[in-house]
Amino acid sequence: MLTFVLLCAALALVAVAAVTVPLVRAGASATSPATWTALAAAGVIVVGSAVLYVTWSNWSWRPAAPAAAVSADSPQSMVAALARRLEREPGKLEDWLMLGRSYAVLQEYALAAHAYEHAATMSGDKSAEALTGEAEALAMGDQSELDGRAAQLIERALVLDPNSGKALFYGAVIATRRGDLPLARQRFAALLALNPPEQVRTFIEQQISAIDQRLKGPAGAAVAAAAAPAQAPAAAPAAAPAAVAGDAGGSVRVRITLAPALAQSAGSFPLFVFVRDPARPGPPLAARRLTSEFPQTVELTSKDAMIAGRSFASGDRVAVVARIARSGTPVGASGDPFGEISYQVGKDGLATLTIDRVTP
Repeated sequence: MLTFVLLCAALALVAVAAVTVPLVRAGASATSPATWTALAAAGVIVVGSAVLYVTWSNWSWRPAAPAAAVSADSPQSMVAALARRLEREPGKLEDWLMLGRSYAVLQEYALAAHAYEHAATMSGDKSAEALTGEAEALAMGDQSELDGRAAQLIERALVLDPNSGKALFYGAVIATRRGDLPLARQRFAALLALNPPEQVRTFIEQQISAIDQRLKGPAGAAVAAAAAPAQAPAAAPAAAPAAVAGDAGGSVRVRITLAPALAQSAGSFPLFVFVRDPARPGPPLAARRLTSEFPQTVELTSKDAMIAGRSFASGDRVAVVARIARSGTPVGASGDPFGEISYQVGKDGLATLTIDRVTP
């Protein structure tokens, strides 16, 4: 703004000179001097231009309010205040649970996991909500955690509270991922018995139906037979059919690059890669969360399926989408850079997918 003001002042001086210099020269040669006329003209030009610009321009000449005053009541500020208070004081278990929930809402999943972990420690690992919250935060940050620490936390939470809806849901997903279909069905059925909302009920019923279809096949029968004697030894035999199904489904391999024009858009935002059925709307067939590093190669298989029984197989024509999530969530938002290609599973091999567009 200072540069603009200086430029305007220079132009005003040029205008003053263009008017006053001829008047002064005329005063030197004429019988009556024009000096006062020149001074009056200069004053009108300088003062008048300044007054007209201030009156007609849309620039705010008042100093902006401090950012802290504007955002003092924002959710981010309130959560930060709670975190600072808990740093000074031990706080209660409910305070740390609230902090974990708040960070999760703000999509600060690493901080949410830390808060829930602290809550779990305060409870002596006896709080199912703290264990489930930490597991969910870890999974939201990295889906592979559902095969690691998040899975362990969910199992411990279900021991403490077998009727926890959130723990049952994640427990069913975890059981499905490791191929323990009878246990996954049992947990989805228990979740259904809790009378969830209609939309959630429909989703759970679809999962149960898909699991039933898989259990009817030869591989599913072997899984059910292995699970029948006892729950503990069922995990080892159940893993083999799941691996076979993953191999039969083929894989999608893409090398993701970023167009030079969007190089400044990556930052530290997460990168989501989706495999979709172009002829069937709905949730992706598979998904993976990555860091925004380019170029990088990723392979998606049926193990990355988001819904049990709904994946892709060799010969399928699918759409592969890579999106930099500036909002941090899998849900697309305006301004997200993305790229998309058509891919035939089992035929196209390693394909190149370039992120070269921006979501309107």
